[in-house]
Amino acid sequence: MDAWEQSRFDVLYAQHLRALKLQGKADATVDGYARAVRRVAAYFDRCPDSLSAEDYKTYFASLIDDRSWSLVKIERCGLQFFHQHVLERPWPWVDMIKAPRVQSLPDVLTLEEIARIIGSTRERRYQTFWWTAYSLGLRLGEALNLRVGDIDSARSQVHVRDGKGHKDRFVVLPSLTLACLRRYWREHRHPQWLFPGSASSTTGTMDRGSTQKAFSRVIADCKIRKKVSIHSLRHAYATHLIERGLNLRGVQELLGHACPKTTARYVHMTDKCRDDRRVLIDGLVAQLRDALTRQRER
Repeated sequence: MDAWEQSRFDVLYAQHLRALKLQGKADATVDGYARAVRRVAAYFDRCPDSLSAEDYKTYFASLIDDRSWSLVKIERCGLQFFHQHVLERPWPWVDMIKAPRVQSLPDVLTLEEIARIIGSTRERRYQTFWWTAYSLGLRLGEALNLRVGDIDSARSQVHVRDGKGHKDRFVVLPSLTLACLRRYWREHRHPQWLFPGSASSTTGTMDRGSTQKAFSRVIADCKIRKKVSIHSLRHAYATHLIERGLNLRGVQELLGHACPKTTARYVHMTDKCRDDRRVLIDGLVAQLRDALTRQRER
C-alpha cells in the first residue's frame, strides 16, 4: 500500500477494533475478526473499503483452496462485521460464499476408556485435571481457571465463572471429585488456583498447550484410536448422563449451553432436582473410580 492507502487503512482498522470492543466480543473473536481485515488488505495490498464483490469472490476462492472451512467462516464473519459496523454498508456474503452442510458427530469415550486415560497418566496434576474436567463437564478453559473459592463443599457445587459467552453457571460437585481436589490441593497449597502453573506462581494456571499435549500423549499411550481431545471428556460426561436417564434440560443447564430465555442461566434447581442429580452424578463418578481400580489391578 502507498502512504495514502496505509493511512486510510489504519483509521478504519482502529475503528474496527473499537467497534469489536463496544460490541463486547470475546478476545478470541476480536483476534479472528481483526486478522480477517488485515489478511484481506495484505492480499490485495490496498484498503478493503475499495474492494468489490468480485474482489471478495476471488479472495474467498483462494481461501477455500488453501484453508479449512472453519477459518473461512471466521474470515467471512470478520469482514461482514467490518462492513456493517465500520463501513456501514451491507455485504452480500450469503450470495458469495456458503459452507457445505456437514453434520458430523464427535467420537465418544467410554467410561472404561476414561478410566484407562486417568490410570495411564503419570503426573498427579494431569490425572486430577482429567478427572475434574470429566466429572464436572467442563470446557478446557473453564477447568484451567478454577479457583479455590469456586468450590462450595457445603452445597456440593462448583461456581464456573466466565464460561462460553461470558456466562457463569453452577455445576454439581461429586463427593469423590471434592476429595480428589482436596488431595491434590494439599500437594501444592496454592492460595488462588486449583491448577496452578507452579506452587509459587501468583498469576498463572497450568499452560493450555502443555495440557493438550499431555492429553494427546496419554491417548497415544492408551492406543485409543478415536479422534478425541480434552473436550471429549465433556462430550462423554453429557452422553453418559443421558444414558443414565438425566433429561436434556438438565444436561443443558449443567453444561451451560445456550438457552432460548436469557434469564435461564439464573434459574436455580429445585432441592429435589438438585438431590436427584447429585445422587446420579455421584453414582457415575463412583463407577469411574471402580473402573479405574479395575484398570490398576490388571
